[in-house]
Amino acid sequence: MSEDTEQNEPSLRDQLFDTNTSSLQRYQALVLGRSGVFELIKYELIIMLCSAMPGALGVVLRKSLFPHLLGKCGRNVVFGRNVTIRHGHKIELGDNVVVDDNVVLDAKGSSNVGIRIGSNVILSRNAVLSCKDGNITLGDNVTVGMNTLVHACAGSDVQIADYVIIAAYVYVIGGGPYKTDRLDIPMKRQGVVAQGGVRIEEDVWIGSSAQILDGVNVGKGSILAAGAVVTRDVDAYAVVGGVPAKFIKSRKDTN
Repeated sequence: MSEDTEQNEPSLRDQLFDTNTSSLQRYQALVLGRSGVFELIKYELIIMLCSAMPGALGVVLRKSLFPHLLGKCGRNVVFGRNVTIRHGHKIELGDNVVVDDNVVLDAKGSSNVGIRIGSNVILSRNAVLSCKDGNITLGDNVTVGMNTLVHACAGSDVQIADYVIIAAYVYVIGGGPYKTDRLDIPMKRQGVVAQGGVRIEEDVWIGSSAQILDGVNVGKGSILAAGAVVTRDVDAYAVVGGVPAKFIKSRKDTN
């Protein structure tokens, strides 16, 4: 492997495939993001005790215990069943947040800040917020629909402002395409091209199955139609749709 290729490899990946470390150390690098027997025992006991517990008792136990896995947790936060938390010390939740069943909050990375979620936010069932050395920020009063993926790689953070509505099966991808210039090594080993991340301004409505790719800024008050593939910036109050997404009309147009 060349020096250029090695530089493109995330240090977390190096930890996970380091044969000089034990399986337990690699597990902690993936799940906890820090060492220490106490942290590992605390995580395992809390997850084992209440992660999958059904009913009101499960809700009460998770509300009481899950905040101990997080960097910060506000008041009146509700956790559903089988919520996955990785690198929890880099996850912060505001007040009145609902984290539904099977949600993934994955802040992993060796140098990132992680996931920051405001108040009055709903993360619907099976939603995934996933970092790979990137950062994800959700403002207040955001709704994230079922089976939606928000992903942030290094150099491509995702920022979602207040009052954004995200429907089901949406993909917000802060991470550029793989480099493909060389033929002598796999594309996966060539690294990716970071394009600056995704920024979604306030009061945006994103329709079901839409995709927002890296490097895109979505303007205030705009609407992305269901199934739209957004590859370039969207103006404020614009309505766009199609593959790739094109301008349809402005919400300011009263005619």
